[in-house]
Parts: sequence; C-alpha cells; structure tokens
Amino acid sequence: MKYSILVLSLIMALAAGCGKAAKEEPKGIMFKDDVAFLKQHTQVVVLSDGSGQAQIAVNPDLQGRVMTSTAGGPEGLSFGWINREFIASKQNNIHMNAFGGEDRFWLGPEGGQFSIFFKKGAAFNLDNWFTPPPINEGTYDIVSQAADLIHFKKTIHLVNYSEAVFDLELNRLVGLLDAKDVEALGIALPNGVKMVAYQSDNKITNTGAKEWTKNTGLLSIWILGMFNPSPSTTIVIPFKPGPEAEFGPVVNDAYFGKVPADRLVIKDGLLFFSGDGKYRSKIGISPRRVKPLLGSYDAANKVLTIAHLTIPDNAMAYVNSMWQIQDKPFGGDVVNSYNDGPSAPGAKPLGPFYELESSSPAAALKPGETLGHVHTTIHFQGEEKALDQIARQALGVGLAEIKSAFLKK
Repeated sequence: MKYSILVLSLIMALAAGCGKAAKEEPKGIMFKDDVAFLKQHTQVVVLSDGSGQAQIAVNPDLQGRVMTSTAGGPEGLSFGWINREFIASKQNNIHMNAFGGEDRFWLGPEGGQFSIFFKKGAAFNLDNWFTPPPINEGTYDIVSQAADLIHFKKTIHLVNYSEAVFDLELNRLVGLLDAKDVEALGIALPNGVKMVAYQSDNKITNTGAKEWTKNTGLLSIWILGMFNPSPSTTIVIPFKPGPEAEFGPVVNDAYFGKVPADRLVIKDGLLFFSGDGKYRSKIGISPRRVKPLLGSYDAANKVLTIAHLTIPDNAMAYVNSMWQIQDKPFGGDVVNSYNDGPSAPGAKPLGPFYELESSSPAAALKPGETLGHVHTTIHFQGEEKALDQIARQALGVGLAEIKSAFLKK
C-alpha cells in the first residue's frame, strides 16, 4: 500500500513538473555564451561598433558565416541559431553541414537541370542532395579586417547537373551598420530601441575561360539567415499586389508540398508564415511580386528582425531551385523563407530553425565579369510600442496584426 502511494505521489509530482515546464517560454542564450562556445570549437572573429553594444560573431573556418549577433553587448540576447551539437561533434556531413548562422553564403540553383546540388541523372530527393563542398566546408581566407568589418575571399570550382563547369572567385565583405545606414533603407530608429545591423556584400567573378550562358546554366548568389524558432515567431513578407494574369501567383508554396492554411496566411499585400520550427515548409516570392524588405517578429523576446536585399532594376531572370526538371529554369524566386521540421514522421529535423533568404539575379557572366548581391540583417529589441513603429515602416503592418495572424477567428 505504501509502495502504491509512493508511486502515485511520484507520478503526480512528475506531471506537475511537466505541466509547469510546458507553460514556461524557452529562455534565450546570451551572446557571450554563444561566443564562448564558438571559441571552444572554432576560430571566431567578433566585430563590434564603437559602443560595444552591437556585435556580430563571424567564422572564417565556417565559410565566413555570421553565426550570431546581439544588440546588447556580451550580456545581450544572442539572435542567431547555432547548432551546438553538430559543431561540437566535428563531423563533416556531405549532404549539409548545418552549423547554423544568421548570414551564410550559398550559390543556386538547388534543383532542376542546372542544379549544383544534384549530380547528372540523380533523382531529386534528400538521399541525392549534396551541398557543394566550397559552400559547405572549409575555411574562407581573410583578406583584411577592422573592428567592424571583415573581407573574405574563396576560390570555387563547381559542376552542375548538366555537367557545365564553373570557376569563380568570391569576395565577401561583412560589416556593421549604424542608425544612419539603416535610415537610408527607409527605417528610422525610435528612442529606447536597441539595434544591431550588419550587411554582407557578396561578389562572384567568372575566373574561367568560358562565358556562363542560359543554355548550360547560370549561378546565383544565395544568402540564408538561420534564426531560433518559437511558437510566438511569425515571418512577414510584403509583396506587390495585383492580378495573377499580370504578376503571376502571389507565392510559391510547393517546394516541399503545399503549406497548410493554418501556417500561411495571405491578405492585403502581406504574407504571414509560421516560424515555429515544427513543420518543414518553404515559400518563395517572384521578381514581379518581390519587395526589398521582409522580416519576422518574436513576440516572446520582443525582437523584430528585418532583412533587406538589393534588387536590380528590371531583373527578371532568377534561377529556379525547385527539385524537378523545370520548364522555366530562370523563373525562380528572389526571396524565400524556410521553416524547419521533420522531413518525415518520426524523423529528426535539421535544427529546428527558420530562415530568411534572398537571391541575386542569374549571373550571365563573361570571363572576368562580376555580379554582386547585398543582404542586410537588422535586429530591433525594445518595447512593443516602439517596435510597432518600425514594423509599420519596414513591413507595412503593426505588431498586433502580426501576432494575431494565426489566431482562429
């Protein structure tokens, strides 16, 4: 009888503990703790503004990635998703080294007859999907470095699905921005808001002997930012409204199967996409619909994240990364967002994380020619009244509408 009472008491205590844990919001990691971890396992470079409050951690040995950032100095919240378990394991996953990072350099296209992720004749599935080694592993050379700026260089050799050869040189500059730089993007900073803003300026140069043409495939610069997911995180992408006959579909949500309606809401020139890290899905916005700003809001930590991209005038040729042989290999998307989750029932997710992504136009380059793409990431942290002003400027929508986008009516 005593044994039964003890067992019952233990079960009740465990249940109470589980119930309590379920109600608690996950706690964020301080920037100094992420930096300490990175220093233990990698060669990390910390860039900082004059105040020491805005800082970013950059890794030359992890392909020049911006791994994380903070608006509050060493004791501030760390904004980037870092895959600690994988980094500590020292593994090299030839499919994808999911190190994490807020700004990583990749190249497209991912799928199709000009893919650089699939070998000729391979079926378009995860088993045959391999990230090209120059963007998946190894160190990027440091050309120069200052307190708030670093310049990387990398020589790259690639062969695509159609067996076309690409030789190129990457020059990648990563640097912090100040309030005036952000204002130039159309975003004024209210009083009482902390901010970290940085930019990656990426240029690829055709160093081979042949011109890159549409007949054999083109490359594009592809920048992806990985962030910590949560049930309170909503991704927001403004788009140009207009009839489908003229502008095409509002969104491409067929990358990994159609996104359920409770995870993707479209209305009034705005798209809301769940960033909970619980359902593998991806969306894209075409050149005719795209705007230069997108973002996300983490209501639990009161963090508004904005991404800005360069969009050349009248650029319409973007590589298509759909995992299939394509009718329109240069009818791809400019902006993408990915929400991680299991690839199959019971499978382990890559992260989880969510991503804000942008791409350059397809690079039709003659030998010696260069194409550039600039991607800017800004984190604002503060009271919601002030963050609401920024969200309305950058995204055209207030926080109340963002937070209620997925509430059942």
